[in-house]
Amino acid sequence: MNNPLTEKLFELLKQVSGFIYPNEIEVHWGILVVVYPYLTGLVAGAFILASLVKVFNVKEVQPAYRLALLTALAFLLIAPLPLLLHLGHPERSYEIFLNPNFTSAMAMFGFVYAWYLMVVLVLEIWFTYRKDMILWSQKERFLMRWIHKTISLFSKDVSEKGAEFDKKMVRGITIIGIPSAFLLHGYVGFIFGSIKANPWWSSVLMPIVFLFSAIVSGIALVILLYMVITPLRGEKIDIKCVDKMASFLFYAVIVDFSLEMLDFIHRLYESEESIKILGELVMNRLFISLGVIQVLLGMLIPLALMVAIKLFRFDEELRKLLYFVSAILIQLGIFATRWNVVVGGQMFSKSFRGLTVYKMELGGVEGFLMTLVLLILPLVTLAILIKILPPWDSAKADSVEGGPGYQKLATD
Repeated sequence: MNNPLTEKLFELLKQVSGFIYPNEIEVHWGILVVVYPYLTGLVAGAFILASLVKVFNVKEVQPAYRLALLTALAFLLIAPLPLLLHLGHPERSYEIFLNPNFTSAMAMFGFVYAWYLMVVLVLEIWFTYRKDMILWSQKERFLMRWIHKTISLFSKDVSEKGAEFDKKMVRGITIIGIPSAFLLHGYVGFIFGSIKANPWWSSVLMPIVFLFSAIVSGIALVILLYMVITPLRGEKIDIKCVDKMASFLFYAVIVDFSLEMLDFIHRLYESEESIKILGELVMNRLFISLGVIQVLLGMLIPLALMVAIKLFRFDEELRKLLYFVSAILIQLGIFATRWNVVVGGQMFSKSFRGLTVYKMELGGVEGFLMTLVLLILPLVTLAILIKILPPWDSAKADSVEGGPGYQKLATD
């Protein structure tokens, strides 16, 4: 009688090239661990884009400010799910708070996450929307009225003094939030970079590369969402806003690409005993995902498109199209980057003499369908947040600043 485990072992052995130990055949960190740093990167990038408005006074990005905040919150709420699903006993996850291990970077994520969610994002959004929610609740029907009253903690102060205090608090929280965003995603690169036994991961540049790729992906996502949602609402896209966001995206892509090339050159210069197997890994197992998707489609083509926009005076519609294509390609490239780091780092043997492959299942917790659900769920969450806290109504947006929108709402 055939043993299922033996059959699975023989099936895996068919995918192996060179020499590899039996306990190294299976890739333990699969697609869920790829999705996790991808989602947290979007959070950090979206928040940093929002911080440009309140800290660095970049007025052109104001139309996308609230959308960026809500995007960061929506993706942050879903970000822990991939790790929880990957755990054998997710119901025990709360124990990291009861028995904190300060020497474990992975265990400290819970505290970083709680700080960033509760102290930074939620508070900034609350102070940003507080006055609006009070004014909205005066004009709404039962359900939304009580939702906004509850979220605003039944506050009633709509004075200019209160609005000025809100703005000061938002600025202060944003200043605290910038290093917090760096910490949130930088620690993911720190975890991989500190694994000395794996030459694909062990690099002092890993946290910095993760951080800048997060900034790239977050800005690109907000551009995509803004360009998709605004026309669907029958509104005109603010091209100045898109141009400014794309400029920051362009600079971030240049820095990210430079850091990745520096890391690559450094590995070649060191030429340690692992360089041969890493070369085989790149040219064989990761050629499509790294060379084609990550570098060519996700980096070089978007860079070329944005350079062309800056060099030639394209009309508004063509610029929008090129920005949209660039943002999509960048998302594809950043996801491939996470794949190449997480999965690629497990495809070669510890003896540096063989390669294996990773095959993703269609169903199951670690399957393709679950991955799609995890990638769509933040967008569903964002839609709910937008329904509760509209980020683009000009009258409502102006109300926080004491502008004409506030005057209109106050007199209606």
